[in-house]
Amino acid sequence: MEAVWQKVDEWLGMIGLKPDWVSDVDQYVVLTGIVFFALLADVLCRLIVLRIVSHLVKQTKATWDDILFDRKVLKNLTQIVAPVLIYLLVPVFMETESEAFLSFLMKLCQIYVIASVLRFFNSLFISIYRIYNEKDEYHDRPLKGLLQTAQIILFLVGGIFIVGILIDRTVYKLIVGFGASATILMLVFRDSILGFVSGIMLSANNMLRIGDWITVPKYGADGRVFEITLNTVKVRNWDNTITTLPPYALTSESFQNWRGMFESGGRRIKRSVHIDVTSIRFCTSEMLDRFKQKACLKPYLEQHEQTVRRYQEEHRTDEEINALRLTNLGIFRAYMNHYLHHLPDRNSDMFCMVRYLPLSEVGLPVELYFFSAVTTWVDYEKILADVMDHVLAVIPEFDLRIFQVPSGYDFGKRFS
Repeated sequence: MEAVWQKVDEWLGMIGLKPDWVSDVDQYVVLTGIVFFALLADVLCRLIVLRIVSHLVKQTKATWDDILFDRKVLKNLTQIVAPVLIYLLVPVFMETESEAFLSFLMKLCQIYVIASVLRFFNSLFISIYRIYNEKDEYHDRPLKGLLQTAQIILFLVGGIFIVGILIDRTVYKLIVGFGASATILMLVFRDSILGFVSGIMLSANNMLRIGDWITVPKYGADGRVFEITLNTVKVRNWDNTITTLPPYALTSESFQNWRGMFESGGRRIKRSVHIDVTSIRFCTSEMLDRFKQKACLKPYLEQHEQTVRRYQEEHRTDEEINALRLTNLGIFRAYMNHYLHHLPDRNSDMFCMVRYLPLSEVGLPVELYFFSAVTTWVDYEKILADVMDHVLAVIPEFDLRIFQVPSGYDFGKRFS
């Protein structure tokens, strides 16, 4: 072989070419062989590793390994083989006087290795995110924001290593240099830093989950949270519009989360009707006889009669006996208490009462305060409507009137 290259050198010398060119050709041939060998090893590794791992994964009954060891993750892992082989073989088999070329080639291999490692860990993070996002106990957690935070840290560290390789600086020196420009970095990544910190606070304090119904009047948000990322929280409002707000707005300002109401199993109903005070009066015997015809009021009225007779037998004063006189409003309150306590759609484990609010120029407010057993909006409104329909219809049976501002119809009826 040496004799052949000597003949080639003599022939090149006769035509005026330097024999060093042949040495350079040898190095390029060696480099080509190394690259070919590395690519062949990469292809074989993919064929062998991917098939073996895929076969083993299919044999298991678990589903997490199907996602964790999917084809994309393993493909990114095998891509590390080729640059590593080139990086190890080039200094051994190549002999070149050009240190700059060799240094450039080694830097290129190092950057390729780092890029392959970054792609592998990025696909691994995405697979882990998919695993936990499919679990019920983690489905409502802000996992996407954590994924984006991990990706930012990953690519930031990888970028520091790549820059260090390009400018021949150690990672320590680069970090020290970045410390001087920390103020600029904080301004550039202000929203990302605030979003990262806010995401940790929201998750650690269990303040917000995906699927929560929140109300943020300042941003016009009134609906369910369907996505939480590093920089945004997306809310689908009741009218299907989408409101986007920054996570730090939910930690620096107050917002209303309706999750507690849904988890409690009861939604509060708090409505009042205004009674015209001129319709309130003591009950006559005829009124009491009429009210006794209602089965729900009969035990209440009979117990009251027993109390009156006991007072009479005890020879109580007339003032004490008169203090027991019933009013139509009091009987109406007793009727509504019985009605609400026997309402099938009421949550029996929560408060239920009928009370009077302070008297005002629009009459005496009688408030119904109880909790429904359903929390969905449509069913809740149906229960509320049924109760109010019944209240408005039954009030005249107790000789009571609802107060309302007179209208033209009222005046026309009076003067007709």
